[in-house]
Amino acid sequence: MTVFDTARKPAASPPATSSGMKPKSLPGKKFSSGRWLSFVWVLPAILLLGVFAYFPLVQNLGFSFLKWDIYSGRQTFVGADNYVRMFNDPIFWKSLLNNTLYAVISIAFQVFGAMILAALIEGLRSQRWRGILRAVYFVPSAISLTVAGLLFYFIYEPQMGILNAALDFLGLGEFAQAWLGQENTAIFAIIAMSQWQGFGYCTLLFSVALQRIPSELYEAASIDGVGAFQRFFSISLPLVREMTGLMMIVTVSGAFQVFNEVMVMTSGGPNNSSQVLGTWLYRSGFVRNDFGYAAAVATAVFIITLVLAVVQLRISKRRRVQW
Repeated sequence: MTVFDTARKPAASPPATSSGMKPKSLPGKKFSSGRWLSFVWVLPAILLLGVFAYFPLVQNLGFSFLKWDIYSGRQTFVGADNYVRMFNDPIFWKSLLNNTLYAVISIAFQVFGAMILAALIEGLRSQRWRGILRAVYFVPSAISLTVAGLLFYFIYEPQMGILNAALDFLGLGEFAQAWLGQENTAIFAIIAMSQWQGFGYCTLLFSVALQRIPSELYEAASIDGVGAFQRFFSISLPLVREMTGLMMIVTVSGAFQVFNEVMVMTSGGPNNSSQVLGTWLYRSGFVRNDFGYAAAVATAVFIITLVLAVVQLRISKRRRVQW
């Protein structure tokens, strides 16, 4: 027998049992026990989510079919009357429009605007200046929404506010006005404050995403003569699409849950022109004592944010497959 014949000789088969069958392997049992152990570790988080998140959602849905006076405790089942009232309520539709404006403007500034600014910062040669600019833009995000709302309330003040004083100084006094006291400017003044407050946080997240891109890709593109503008669209934009999708979901969800800044600056006025779904929900429940209707508005907010999040997740998943 030659060396080659020895190499071709098949390996010996494992010994058979007395019944002629191969012994069963044990790794399956280990995998099964490990899988059940992982469920045990996850169970506390599931219970907490069920008690503090999912159960209140179901409970709120039940409240939306009631006429509920919280002070007397009287509850009357009214079926879908609260939803019929909601769909026929012009203030609800005005609030929904304001939230939609808030979402669109936030996507333009806090997603795409922040992405462009982050690309400009990360394109600087000086590491020191990159760090300084990141800190400068992030500082407004460290201020609470309530404090920022009060700050801009005084900035927009028509008599002594900084904004009107700056317009007068620049010779643009004809544009000075009561920004929070007019129906056509109140909601946009609030949205502008919110963009200032959240812009730096989004910029910092995009900066982190850009830093994870290998520098060799930019160096190779530069050697090939690709300009900075083209490098942004061919390298930076595709490779931060995961962060872009996440920021769009967070931004849109936050836009339909906005409350603090509107409540601090205008409380929904003047004449409900700056009302959003959160403030209208609060006013319906705690001011008008109509908690059944407030629960219906809360259910509408949940459905809108859920649908938008699912749509954005499907779109981002499809983009991942295409890339």
